[in-house]
Amino acid sequence: MKKIEAIVWLIWFLLIVAWNYVYPAASPFLDVLVSVILFVLNIIILKFIKI
Repeated sequence: MKKIEAIVWLIWFLLIVAWNYVYPAASPFLDVLVSVILFVLNIIILKFIKI
């Protein structure tokens, strides 16, 4: 299970990096908002996988 969690967190990290490269002119507010949304989705995915 730890390997799956690591993969999900790696995907989250890569999505954050991709967001910053695709939208470099995004405001700091949007950067934080997207990070929080992706974080919540990450938690939901991890809970779904554990069930």
